[in-house]
Amino acid sequence: MSSLQSLTQTFPSTRPRVFILTDISNEPDDAESLVRYLLYSNQFRTEGIVAVTSTWMKNKTCPQDIHKILNAYEKAVGNLNNHVHPDFPYPSAGELRELVKTGPSCYGFEALGGYEGKEWEMSSGAQLLLERLEASIGEEGNDPLWVLVWGGTNVLAQVLMHAKSNCDEEEITRLLSRLRVYAISDQDDTASWIRRSFPNIFYISSVHAWNQYGIAAWTGIGGDKYYGFDQGGPDFDKLTKEWIKENIQTGPLGEAYPDYIFIPEGDTPTFLYLVQNGLGVPEHPEYGSWGGRYELSDKGPTRHAGRHYGDAHDSVTGKDGNVHRSNQATIWRWRDAFQNDFAARMRWSLTTDFKEANHHPVVCVNGTKGFEPLEIEAEAGSIVELDAEGTYDPDGNAEGLSFKWFHYREPTATQWSTHLEVQEVEFTPIDEWKKGKKVQMKLPGPEKCCVDLMSRKPVRKGQKMHLILEVTDRGTPPLKSYRRVIVQTTNRELKGGVGDGEDHGNIADAMAGMQ
Repeated sequence: MSSLQSLTQTFPSTRPRVFILTDISNEPDDAESLVRYLLYSNQFRTEGIVAVTSTWMKNKTCPQDIHKILNAYEKAVGNLNNHVHPDFPYPSAGELRELVKTGPSCYGFEALGGYEGKEWEMSSGAQLLLERLEASIGEEGNDPLWVLVWGGTNVLAQVLMHAKSNCDEEEITRLLSRLRVYAISDQDDTASWIRRSFPNIFYISSVHAWNQYGIAAWTGIGGDKYYGFDQGGPDFDKLTKEWIKENIQTGPLGEAYPDYIFIPEGDTPTFLYLVQNGLGVPEHPEYGSWGGRYELSDKGPTRHAGRHYGDAHDSVTGKDGNVHRSNQATIWRWRDAFQNDFAARMRWSLTTDFKEANHHPVVCVNGTKGFEPLEIEAEAGSIVELDAEGTYDPDGNAEGLSFKWFHYREPTATQWSTHLEVQEVEFTPIDEWKKGKKVQMKLPGPEKCCVDLMSRKPVRKGQKMHLILEVTDRGTPPLKSYRRVIVQTTNRELKGGVGDGEDHGNIADAMAGMQ
């Protein structure tokens, strides 16, 4: 990459620390997810890739199959590094090989001596996880460690049981404060024990009846054909085996991507959630990202509430033109974007020439670049102007960029009935050619966005409006970058709402006031 090209690309201020638990080889999807993960691995600090068991593969682990994919990655990583900022290179295959360990070759609680409390031994995977988790509160920095669970959780359970037996309460609290988990449902019998025993763990997971995966949010990655949800809504064109063969299964790394049997890449949402593209905010699952949207399952008093995040819903207009409202829609709504992104990165692995591949637009809003949300305060009913004039294409095709602003209402809502609670805002282009680089939008009045949901009393700080700028280039395949703008509505004079301090008698009265 030339010095000019490297300077025109943007890069995150930090990279999430990632530790993967995978039941690779129980079916092809873990291998598929690992291939895609490696194409994004310059965005992360990978600290472990551990082969584990699950309900689908109870008595063995397959670390050798991780190494096979790393061997393929080794042939591609040189090309990949020619397409990213030099300050954030891809890790070498050798570095990643050092991080491959194994969990116990037994199912669930058997790794903890079973239910009878017998003696047990820490697996090499658990020892590495404990080491990396302890480093989170040591001299190496305070960034949390994201444990991405693609199989069973008995490695994590071993670490937590070790801490419970050897650490005091203060030490355990510090350890848990640095832990983040995104699990692809429960795949052994230790997962529910972890959440019950350690409710303060930041834990994202679809919780449902055992083996009823078709109702989990993560199946939005590509399970609509297999499980039959949201029929007519998701576009499956970029998940067909024909599309995958043409766009993904090419070159040394792509050749390591196997055909799917049930659904493709069921584990991929765990790291799509962490991809830094201006859309998601990892510490806020309720904001939504390529990896889905999740809400706290328990919003009780802080000292009693857990930190488990369960499935939330989005309302999305599908391919058929109808509105589909589901938890899976929080992921499939982004499918066209993340599949194009996958295909583009696979093309990076095929060439050393920066000019022969497409690269992401760099978004600038109100004079600021970066992936973190732009947060502003504005009085209810006022007009807010947003300016993306500084946005550019590192491939030099600035005139080919398209700008789309939309109001992501669901992160603001406190309930299922988003359309009743959050009034949609509209954007009006005010730039010379009406391309949407510069827009204005009028916030709802205080009676709509700065009143308590039930009492209808006015409040000084009301709803936070989530506005998304989506910028798309005209490369092949076209790529998208985002910027989230969060507008905190204010109501300094306490206008609107019920002024006499009396509560409305029921929910129907409150809802009537919102419409």
